[in-house]
Amino acid sequence: MHYENTLDFARQQDAQDMLRSFRGQFIFPKHNAHDVLYFCGNSLGLQPKTVRQALLNELDHWATHGVEGHFRGELPWMYYHKFLTPQTARLVGALPHEVVVMNTLTVNLHLAMVSFYRPTPQRFKIIMEAGAFPSDQYAVESQVRWHGFDPEQAIVEIAPAPGSDTLRTEDIVQIIENEGSTTALVMFGGVNYYTGQFYDLEKIAAAAHRVGAHVGFDLAHAAGNVPLRLHDWNADFAVWCSYKYLNSGPGGPAGLFVHEKHGNNPALPRFAGWWGHDEDERFKMQKGFKPMRGAEGWQLSNAQIFSFAAHKASLDLFDAAGMDNLREKSLRLTGFLEWVLCEANRDKNLFRIITPTSPDDRGCQLSLLTDGRGKALFNYLSDNGAVADWREPNVIRFAPAPLYNSFEDVWRLGRLIGGFKG
Repeated sequence: MHYENTLDFARQQDAQDMLRSFRGQFIFPKHNAHDVLYFCGNSLGLQPKTVRQALLNELDHWATHGVEGHFRGELPWMYYHKFLTPQTARLVGALPHEVVVMNTLTVNLHLAMVSFYRPTPQRFKIIMEAGAFPSDQYAVESQVRWHGFDPEQAIVEIAPAPGSDTLRTEDIVQIIENEGSTTALVMFGGVNYYTGQFYDLEKIAAAAHRVGAHVGFDLAHAAGNVPLRLHDWNADFAVWCSYKYLNSGPGGPAGLFVHEKHGNNPALPRFAGWWGHDEDERFKMQKGFKPMRGAEGWQLSNAQIFSFAAHKASLDLFDAAGMDNLREKSLRLTGFLEWVLCEANRDKNLFRIITPTSPDDRGCQLSLLTDGRGKALFNYLSDNGAVADWREPNVIRFAPAPLYNSFEDVWRLGRLIGGFKG
């Protein structure tokens, strides 16, 4: 695509954008009475305007029905998680019975590892990317210790080759093959939070299965950002949060995917809870856990209705937009951001983009590795109404979310960076 560094070009692209109406369905914070330039959807998405009414509806439902709200009305609480299932399945490329919304991300990761990390003295290793989000690192380390293994021997971290910022798929596959029958689980992020690299999850899953290991993915930075085909890619499980690209608010509920080949196996070890029990017998209050079919059988407790209501409001917007349409816009919008950043950095040498240049290997996030002026640049942007994200020690992350960011946003960000005098 040919880019031009002009406001007219940006506005022309926005006028041609078939998703432009969705921007008006979000609330932008203000800076000097104007909307901020918001590029932080990879940390916390903006609030959909429909969330307020969704929450008020549930407050009214509670006020009107009390405990009977579990069984009355258009969205009875007893079944609330089911009202999020069709949109969720389409979002991550799954069959409806393979997904459920529940808990928060790291809770779901631990629950999944209870079932899919079953180490033996011979097969006990977990392979993951070096520099994974700390929560994943802590969860994996604690699971390994729980089973009595030393993380130094049990956790294999794959780091970029010297002189490279990101991983090569062939290197990931080679290490999985080298570790072979000692590997119990391959656990990768979908999109790396620091570099923005989108891994080839299909090839990683295939490599893991060839050596007899399970494979799971943390899609915190992938769900709502890139197209996912979890069923077709044959992942054993995946987890994700909803407060980043999925715009469900701070502490929003998380998702779980369990492939159907495991979902109807009651013998598979898991931590059981009341809400995962067969709903036809749940209120008989009897001993003996009988898991529901599919991912629902991993539930522990009933839905947190208010956060689920906010999540449903956002999922409905994603469903209306369609992930294929969002991806098509994202490719153009992120490409424009890359071009604008390079133009702004010309002769300044403020930063280097460490996110892959190939659109197939990234989502909408671009990560800028800065020099000693990086924090000053970040503070300058904040002081001038541009919201980005700083990650220690020296990375600024920008994420133009196609559901609400515009080409004009990107152009204005470039102009702002071009005016930095640090």
